[in-house]
Amino acid sequence: MSKSIFFTGQPILNQLLNLLDRGKIKSIARAGKHDHYYKHFDTYTHLITMLYCALNKCTSSREVVSGMKACQHKLRHLGVLKAPGKSTLCDANMKRSSDVFREIYESLYLAHRQLLPDSRLTTNQKLFIADSSTITLFQEILGAAGRSRLNGKRKGGIKVHTLVNAVEDVPVQIEFTAAKANDMTFLQNINLEKGAFIVFDKGYVDYNQYQRMTNEGVFFVTRQRKGASYVQQAINTVSEESKSLGVINDQIIVLGTRTHARKIKLKARMVTFFDKHKERTFEFLTNNFDLPSHQIADLYKKRWQIEVLFKRIKQNFPLQYFLGDNVNAIKIQIWCAFISDLLVKLIQVQLKRKWSFSNLSSIIRLHLMSYINLFTFLNDPDKLPVALKTNQLSFGGFEINFKI
Repeated sequence: MSKSIFFTGQPILNQLLNLLDRGKIKSIARAGKHDHYYKHFDTYTHLITMLYCALNKCTSSREVVSGMKACQHKLRHLGVLKAPGKSTLCDANMKRSSDVFREIYESLYLAHRQLLPDSRLTTNQKLFIADSSTITLFQEILGAAGRSRLNGKRKGGIKVHTLVNAVEDVPVQIEFTAAKANDMTFLQNINLEKGAFIVFDKGYVDYNQYQRMTNEGVFFVTRQRKGASYVQQAINTVSEESKSLGVINDQIIVLGTRTHARKIKLKARMVTFFDKHKERTFEFLTNNFDLPSHQIADLYKKRWQIEVLFKRIKQNFPLQYFLGDNVNAIKIQIWCAFISDLLVKLIQVQLKRKWSFSNLSSIIRLHLMSYINLFTFLNDPDKLPVALKTNQLSFGGFEINFKI
C-alpha cells in the first residue's frame, strides 16, 4: 500500500512545539532557577501540559491530566515521559513563577516575528495599539472594578494590558494588574522608537506621558476626555476631502489648567469627526500636526483591531475557567493562551490556503494528538489520501479492497 501524504511520525501538537526552541526554554528555566525542587515536571513539561490545556479547551486540571493519560503512548513524541498527576500540575501552577512563561512568549515572538508582517496590508509599519481587557474571576483573588453587588459579594478580575503591532496582529508587550487598577500606569512602561504611532482610548489619560512621547518623537492618537480643560490657539483649514469623509473641525489647543499639580501645558491637535454610521461626534487628540485630519480619524479606527484580538483569544482558548485559585496560576494560564495564539498565528501566516483563525484552531483542537502532517493537510484538505484512491487498506499485513 502506498503511504498517504497526510500522515507523519509526529502528532500535531509536536509540530506546533517545533516552533519553540527547547534549548532556549531550558536556558531560561536554568537562569531563573525555575526547575529547582522538580525531579520530572520541569518547565518544558509544564509548558506542554498548559499548551495541551489551552489548545484542547480543557476547563479543569482533572480534564487535562485525564486527557494526557489517555494518549500516554504519544507523549514521548512530545518529550514527555509520563502524564503529570493532578496534584503535581496544581502545585507547579501555584509555585513556578509565571515570569518564565512570559520569557518563553517573548523569545518565541522574537524568533519568528519576521514571519508575521503581511505584505498585503497597507497599515503603517510603525503603528501600535494599546488597550486592556478584563477577565472576570469567580473569587475576589484580585480587586474587581465597579461597585459591590447588593448582597455584598464581589467577583475578582484581572486586567490584561496589551500593546499590539498593527501589522503583526499579535501582542508585543503584555502586563497584568487587578481589575480595579488604573489603566494609565501601562503607558509609563511603553517605549517606542522615534516616528512610531500609538493609538489608545481615553482611559489612558496622562499628560506627563503625552509630553514624554512628544519629547521622544512618538505620535499618539486618542480621544479627548469629556470635560477636559484646554485653550484654543488656532483653527486649521479643513480640506474638502476631509469634510466629505466626516471631519468637522481641526484645532490647535493647549491642554492643562493652572490648578494641575505639575502645571502641564501640552500643545496638541484636536480633530472633531462625525461618524455617519454611528451618528456620533468624536474628538480625537494627537501630537501630530502634519497628517491630514481625516487620516487622524482613520488611525483611531484601527484601534478596533485590538478588540478583535481580545475576542479571538477569549473565544479560542479557555479563559472562563482557571486551573488554580491563585494569582500565579491565573497568570500562567493567560500566558499559555497567548503562546497558543501566537503558535496558531505562525501556522496561519505560513499556509498557502487561506484559513480563518477560528477554523484553524478548531482543526488543531480536533486532531491535536493525531499523526497528521499539518501543513500538507491544511494546504489541500480536499485531496484524498493515496490509500483511498487505490481502494485499498491494510490491516495486520492483509490488504483489503473496497469500493468508494
